[in-house]
Amino acid sequence: MPSALSPSAWLRGSRRPSWLSDPKVLRTEVLGGLVVALALIPEAISFSVIAGVDPAVGLFASFTMAVTIALVGGRPAMISAATGAVALVIAPLNREHGFGYLVTAVILAGVFQIVLGALGVAKLMRFVPRSVMVGFVNSLAILIFMAQVPEMTDVPWPVYPLIAAGLAMMVFFPKLTTVVPAPLVSIVILTVITVAAGIAVPTVGDKGDLPSSLPVPGLPDVPFTLDTLTTVAPFAFAMALVGLMESLMTAKLVDDITDTRSSKTRESVGQGVANIVTGFFGGMGGCAMIGQTMINVRVSGARTRLSTFLAGAFLMVLCIVFGPVVSDIPMAALVAVMVMVSVATFDWHSIAPRTLRRMPLGETVVMLVTVVCVVATHNLAIGVVVGSIAAMVVFARRVAQLAEVTAVTDPDGAAVVYRVTGELFFASSNELVGQFSYGTDPDRVVIDLSAAHIWDASSVAALDAVETKYAQRGKTVEIVGLNEPSARMHKTLSGKLVGG
Repeated sequence: MPSALSPSAWLRGSRRPSWLSDPKVLRTEVLGGLVVALALIPEAISFSVIAGVDPAVGLFASFTMAVTIALVGGRPAMISAATGAVALVIAPLNREHGFGYLVTAVILAGVFQIVLGALGVAKLMRFVPRSVMVGFVNSLAILIFMAQVPEMTDVPWPVYPLIAAGLAMMVFFPKLTTVVPAPLVSIVILTVITVAAGIAVPTVGDKGDLPSSLPVPGLPDVPFTLDTLTTVAPFAFAMALVGLMESLMTAKLVDDITDTRSSKTRESVGQGVANIVTGFFGGMGGCAMIGQTMINVRVSGARTRLSTFLAGAFLMVLCIVFGPVVSDIPMAALVAVMVMVSVATFDWHSIAPRTLRRMPLGETVVMLVTVVCVVATHNLAIGVVVGSIAAMVVFARRVAQLAEVTAVTDPDGAAVVYRVTGELFFASSNELVGQFSYGTDPDRVVIDLSAAHIWDASSVAALDAVETKYAQRGKTVEIVGLNEPSARMHKTLSGKLVGG
């Protein structure tokens, strides 16, 4: 399992990261980090506007989140920075109580994430079905594209050919060479063209002023009282949940893309540490950024922590040292990059006619529910939760239909044997009581459960109801064939579920 090197390991040289021994890996990681840093600037500024804070706050958050998570996170090459989901959660707190309360909420959210990570919340990811994951990826691609639409409306006409040129370069340049990432080439060439030709189009500088110095750590300017805690705690907890949900889903996606495994528990704790550090440096907090992660992993081919670290480091260098140059980058160049990311992220196979014909209808419905919820709310966490619930309902309906009851009467008519097959739980057991012929059956009834399994109290209650109905008619019931777990549950609960 990938992990960060301890300081002692660095000194001993017992474990050398791949980028130290392979120049190609080093080049890929450095260039990947640079492309991500360029794409982070306008997004961080935009998220700052959503949260109602100065653009520098979002940029500082992106810097500290990326650098910290590169050291303590569980998923190498994943990018964490200021995000729109977190901005939406904490914006009301900043608007109603001020910036000091926002920073306090970020720090407290980090504490919550560490606690949740230590409690094993990451293990819940195993209950996210594939159909929800596909819906998550597709809705993410749609949101990335929708976020670019404002940059393509009510703009000067040269924006459109610039976007088209950027897309063309990213499609065809990799056919010539992959030494330099195509997005970086596109950004550089389009910037040179617009500056040299004096083309008046929206630029990064139009989004806001870039910071001119590094952030300085400090305590939030709030009264340290119980009233402050009760004010920020609900916002902090919401931020912790949303941040963990997006980060763990992104980590799982990167695992699938790279065919590697990562520690989700470590990632949960790492997100908490990164938010605490970010809060003390006056940042707005954040979580994993799926769009930037796709740029880093899928487009640039980065695979190590170095690209994540350099994305944060380059971000500050670009803002502080090369601020005037970065400000001249046309937004059209970054829009083209993000449009290409959205196209590459979308799972086109999932909507192919052949796939839809073969896929069970329930799976397709779950995917669509996830996409609709995410796109409607602009909240990936809500979509995942609703999609998972929908998947559970579909699964329950499917499994409930697998429970069957067949009856065989002895030749002499003295007894009848009912054979029950399938899984007995709340959904299937509700239909169980109506599967027996209480009035016409002989006096002895045998219920054979050797091909069934009892999962919950609802099933035991249903069997009790069957026995009661037969007893009211003076008939006896014998239950046979229970496996050990089913027998144990039946013995513990039978006759004790209805108060006397």
